Amino acid sequence: MKTEVCIIGAGPAGLMAAVFSAESGTNTTVIEANTAAGRKLLVTGGGRCNLTHQAEPQELVRVFGAQGRFLRHALYHFPPQDVQDFFIRLGLATRIEKDGCVFPASDRSGDVRDLLVKQAKLFGVTFLYGKRVDHITQETDSFIVQAGRESLYAQKLILSTGGLSWPQTGCTGDGYQFAREFGHTIVPPKAALVPLVTDESWPGQLAGVAVNDVAISVRIENKKVCSSGAMVFTDDGVGGPAVQDTSRYLTDHLPATTKPIAVTLDLIPDLDERTLEARIIEHIVANSKKKLVNVLAEFVPRRLAAVLCRRAEANEELPAGQLKKDVRKKLVLTIKMLPLSIVRTRPIDEATVTRGGVCLTEVESKTMESKICPGLYFAGEILDVDGPCGGYNLQVCWSTGALAGMSASQSKK
Repeated sequence: MKTEVCIIGAGPAGLMAAVFSAESGTNTTVIEANTAAGRKLLVTGGGRCNLTHQAEPQELVRVFGAQGRFLRHALYHFPPQDVQDFFIRLGLATRIEKDGCVFPASDRSGDVRDLLVKQAKLFGVTFLYGKRVDHITQETDSFIVQAGRESLYAQKLILSTGGLSWPQTGCTGDGYQFAREFGHTIVPPKAALVPLVTDESWPGQLAGVAVNDVAISVRIENKKVCSSGAMVFTDDGVGGPAVQDTSRYLTDHLPATTKPIAVTLDLIPDLDERTLEARIIEHIVANSKKKLVNVLAEFVPRRLAAVLCRRAEANEELPAGQLKKDVRKKLVLTIKMLPLSIVRTRPIDEATVTRGGVCLTEVESKTMESKICPGLYFAGEILDVDGPCGGYNLQVCWSTGALAGMSASQSKK
């Protein structure tokens, strides 16, 4: 079987690459190991699919830090507004939430996947499902992709096989090996956007308890970094969006083999210490006979309130009106500066995103083509790029996928 452009992997980057490759009439084939496209796409955003983040390209470049320079051309070529317009043209209504996250109005990831597949097929893309690629070789004028008994000859090849996160969706990291065989360096994969394990055991007492808004601060290499958002306590630590964003800064320093990494939680970031204490005093005055833990439950979940009392050495059963000033101040400080000691991340197969992958210095940022192997392109999570929660990582998939697909189709022989 022959094709002009072969794409390995039908995730978000691969599907977008297929659409942009085939829209100009280029014969395009997608090979997918799963029996359907977009398995990982279906679980993004808790099944709602956080399409992108409402932001200008320059803001995205800044958010990605050192990786932003590489992504600059792709993000300007296909920015968040263009992504929204693209899906709207396909018939997908979108909704922008207060935090800038963009979701399908239907809150169904399947709608996003189905529209991409439909559009690709309208442009004539051929999908080969249930075909795991065994090996790839290159001859003078083509790549030979061997998938079981199927041999496919392609002028151009796009690797969009993802990373190692969420292996239950089919991510195995096999694309890394293909890239190595063509001479590419692979930055060792690590977990990014992942729950964190604490040295303390008490978070396990709160497993499942969620806090809607926390601020997490940590000092790494003499630089203070902060993340905010929702958090949930787990059996062995903490998780949720705020924790996952924090994990991006910690993953290169974990596991902590000598001593844990100290982080601080502000459980009520909207109020400073003085204001919070004043609010607590108001509630105590109005509910002096109530148990202290029940008064605190007006500010944080009750189970968490009980733990905070114990950590501040306050009697949770005490009538609130009997709370002494020094204990009250200690309780306020505990709420505003709750310390945790991070020892490691959860395994990479629990991560939302993989850090590491194909070394960016070996890829041409204006085309996504390999600098080592002409005709080979990369898109999506296989690249050494990872961003925070909030639609940033899907935006990278859309932008790099569109650029790789367009570049490969334009340069076909």
